[in-house]
Order: sequence, then structure tokens, then C-alpha cells
Amino acid sequence: MLERKTRFFVLFLAVSLFCLSCSSCKKPQNDETSLTPSQQSWATETSATPTPTPTPLPTETPTPTPSPVPTPTEILISFIGDTTLGEQRDHAGMPYCFSSKVGDNYSYPFSKALPYLEADDMTLCNLEGPMTTSTSLRPEREIYLKMNPKYVEVLKEGSIECCNLANNHMLDYTEEGHLETRKVLEDAGIVWSDNSYYNVYEVKGVKIGMAGFNFTYERSLYYNAIDVLRNKGCDIVIISCHIGVERMYEPEASAIDLAHDIIDYGADIYVGSHPHRLQPVEFYNGKYIIYSESNFCFGGQPWLSDPDTAIFQCTFSVMDGKVVGNRMECIPFSMRSTSDGNDYCPMPYEKGTEEYDRVMKKLRWSDENE
Repeated sequence: MLERKTRFFVLFLAVSLFCLSCSSCKKPQNDETSLTPSQQSWATETSATPTPTPTPLPTETPTPTPSPVPTPTEILISFIGDTTLGEQRDHAGMPYCFSSKVGDNYSYPFSKALPYLEADDMTLCNLEGPMTTSTSLRPEREIYLKMNPKYVEVLKEGSIECCNLANNHMLDYTEEGHLETRKVLEDAGIVWSDNSYYNVYEVKGVKIGMAGFNFTYERSLYYNAIDVLRNKGCDIVIISCHIGVERMYEPEASAIDLAHDIIDYGADIYVGSHPHRLQPVEFYNGKYIIYSESNFCFGGQPWLSDPDTAIFQCTFSVMDGKVVGNRMECIPFSMRSTSDGNDYCPMPYEKGTEEYDRVMKKLRWSDENE
């Protein structure tokens, strides 16, 4: 019995020592604090990490506003031939003369041309003869042309802004008649020019210079006129020349050479009159030459051996003080509205008719040129 108790005690003591030994093995071996897995994870996530720099958005380059492209100013000028709003001295008072047929109906002579002339910026005619009440005659003349000053209203009604006075009939009633003509036109607001006075007409901010000459081939006179008008600031320079041989359908060689020299020196257009017939239009060195416009509303002759005429309309493109382009249109006309005689009311020929084609042939022009 005692022996069994002794074995039990020894066994109990051994088990107690074993448990005590195991308990001692679980103690930490040093003083460092161990981190739990959750604590280790937190430390890793909160460690210092560089903050990424935001990528800047691209700056949009502003689109430059395009500078306005300068555009030329277009000026439409109509040219018509010899215009006599009166009659020969020997025909005065006759029932067929201009004054008898027109009377005080000032709108009548240009009534059928008005749709063309009022649509332009300027019309220039060759005023063949004086507007005067003078009775003083220049000696040694066969034909004297004269217009009643009241017929300046015909020019106004016809939308004619400018007149060339350089021609062989302007002095029919001496210098007295010439000076009165100037005053009549000025009082009516119509611009005139000749070989002694170069004038300027302004429209749409464009200055149009004009000079006229009567039967002279002296180049220096033309060149001086061009220089004077350019010095006045003219953008367009027109030279009117009353020269040539009457009733001829072709210009003389001397007239061709003169026109070429005037264009070469700097005129923008050459406008010829006096032959009382249409002559060809030439496009020379980029500019137009009208060798002869013929008559238009012409009271100087009650009978017309050749009624063909035209309105010449030239469009000038102007920029920076000079002509940069041009184009011409020729509009065939008859000097009369009747089949014979002269009723002093020019009318257009209908396109496609024999008369229309006849005018185009004389001008050596076609609609394709326009």
C-alpha cells in the first residue's frame, strides 16, 4: 500500500516538473516587442510614399484671327461719242432739227440709253460744240454747231456726269462760247475737261482724272497731263483724243502709234472721237483703246448715212491707288429710233440681229471678249 503511494507521488512529481519546464520555454528570449501580423500590415501601408505630380492639361493655342483680304473697288464708266444737243446754224428753226424735235422734253434724247447710263458710276461724252447764246462766229468755218444752254438739262436727265470739250467745234462761237459752255456745265454740276484744264471726278472714294486733246500728236502734252493727274492722286486716268479722218472705219497708223505711246506712258484708257464712224477696239498692253466712238446723240446732222454707234462700258478694278484689272463691254446702238432720218433718240440694237452683228464686226469685238 505504501509502495503504491510512493510510485504515485514520484509520477506526480515528474509530471509537475515536465509541465513547469514547458511553461518556461514559452517566455520571450529578449525585451523587444513583437508585432502582430495586423500591426505589420499597417506599418507597411503608412510608410512614406512620393505623391505623384498631376500631369498638366495641354494649353490650347488660340487660333489667330485672319487679317481681312483687301478687295478692289470696282468702277463702271460708260463712254459715248459725239453729243450735240443742238444743230447746225443753217438748220436752226427747221422742223427736222434737234431743237424742233426735242423742244423742252429733256428726258427724251437719252430715254432709251438711260438704263445703261444710270447703272454706271460715271458717264463721259464728247460734247461736240458749245452751249452758248453767243452770236460771235469763228471765221472760215463751213459748219457751225451750237446748243441752247437749257439743254444742259438733257445731260442731267441722261445721267451724264462728265464731258470732254476738246474738239474742233468747241470754238465755233469763239472763246466767248467756250467760256459760257464751261460755266453752264459747272452750274449744272457736270465735270468738264479739255487740253487746258485736267479735271477730276470722284466716286466711291476713287479719283478719276480726265484730259482731252484736239488734233495734236505732240507727246509731251499728253505725258504732262498724265503726270499732273497722277500728282493729283488720280487712281484712273482717261485720255480723250479728238483726232483722225472723218468717215473712216480704220484708224490711221499715226493714230495707232499715238494711242500706244499714251498707254505706254501710263494712261488707263484711250478714248478717240471725230471720225463719225465706229473703229475697232484694241486691247493693248493690258489696257483698252477705243479708236473712235462715232456719234451718239448727234443733232449736228439730221440725216445719217451710218447710224451705227455703241455704248462702251469699262469696269476698272482699283486697289492701292492704281488699276489692277479691267474689262470692257460694247453695247451696240443706233443713233436713232426710226428707220430713216434722225429723231435724236439713240436706241440699243437687239442681240442676234443683223444690225447688232454689224456693229460688233466694225469694232472687231465679240461677246466672248467681255
